[in-house]
Amino acid sequence: MTEAYICGAVRTPFGRYGGTLSTIRADDLAAVPIKALMKCNSRVDWSALDDVILGCANQAGENGCNVARLAVLLAGLPKEVPGVTVNRLCGSSLDAIGIAARAIKSGEGSMLLAGGVESMSRAQVAFGKSEPLSPASDSREGSMGWRFVDPRLKRCYGACSMPEAAENVAEQFNVSRIDQDRFALRSQRRWDRSQATGFFEREIVATPASGAGGEFEMVRVDEPRRMDANLDILSELKGVVREDGTVTAGNASCLSDGAAALLLASEHAIAKYGLIPRAKVLVTVVLGLSPRIAGYGPVPATRRALELVGLRLGDMDVIEINEAFASQCLAVIRGLGLPDEAEHVNSNGGAIAVGHPLGASGARLVTTAINQLEAVQGRFALCTMCIGVGQGIATILERV
Repeated sequence: MTEAYICGAVRTPFGRYGGTLSTIRADDLAAVPIKALMKCNSRVDWSALDDVILGCANQAGENGCNVARLAVLLAGLPKEVPGVTVNRLCGSSLDAIGIAARAIKSGEGSMLLAGGVESMSRAQVAFGKSEPLSPASDSREGSMGWRFVDPRLKRCYGACSMPEAAENVAEQFNVSRIDQDRFALRSQRRWDRSQATGFFEREIVATPASGAGGEFEMVRVDEPRRMDANLDILSELKGVVREDGTVTAGNASCLSDGAAALLLASEHAIAKYGLIPRAKVLVTVVLGLSPRIAGYGPVPATRRALELVGLRLGDMDVIEINEAFASQCLAVIRGLGLPDEAEHVNSNGGAIAVGHPLGASGARLVTTAINQLEAVQGRFALCTMCIGVGQGIATILERV
């Protein structure tokens, strides 16, 4: 069985909900990192690309017609190149990378693009029907969350939104409000430090967006971060689930817009096109758990992934845990037996500082993890995420 190598990884900046990237359709946004990879790998015969696999959680409206295939055409790839969109909610693009890697390892593909996109700003309002062919009876905002819950499922498992599940995790795993706020502030400060040193220049593709006056500007920096945050400000925020709750807008990730894409190849494709391998995808694992504590999903997924490749958590030089909420990220860090302030965990900040465009975040974790592995000359990296409705996903990489 051949190995699956990542030979390129780039992303757009992540934009704030309603911010600078909100004028860009998701299919156009997804095309940006794809075009960047094409430009950086000019020796590649792109008609030989086996597939383009993109994650996207809100598959409706502008990006409802298989956004991966739309991005293929918009990026200027040959029309013969196929595209498929996968939806594992927050884990969609990490799953896309896992699917692409398996295709290469099995010999069913030699070169694929994988990644994801989400425009939460442009998500559609969904209308439900009480009966087939009847007029629309009610509507739901489509940016985040469960739109039309099956009553039977709700009776059996509840219908927790992600913030509600984050509150459940905080309560069940004893994650205090002050610890959440400290974690959120630490994420932002780490992002500030890495931004100041130019770390993100290695992964961000300047993205054209229309400004307030209709003129175009090139966006090069992540937008959702809160530069003026401090513990006093964070402590004054009210809970988003309930007023006395611990989960707030300050210790949670932002609704965001963004896209990321990675080039995966076999040894044969690397030799044929002169590609430079940067990391191997060793394994991707997904496991389920109770929807009411969905945020804890990375713990069992990580344990299973490590078991499959015969590694220990201590072997991981870089760990990227998606910061959907500080409560769930801290619960995961502690569940894995790590200290709250572990320097090799989210060393450059996480989604609380960067943003969390659902379908793109997993690909961002992998992109950042590879860059961090190279920066510290490490060997192994873990990328892991919680997933709404009770799942966890984990990917292990090896630098080459």
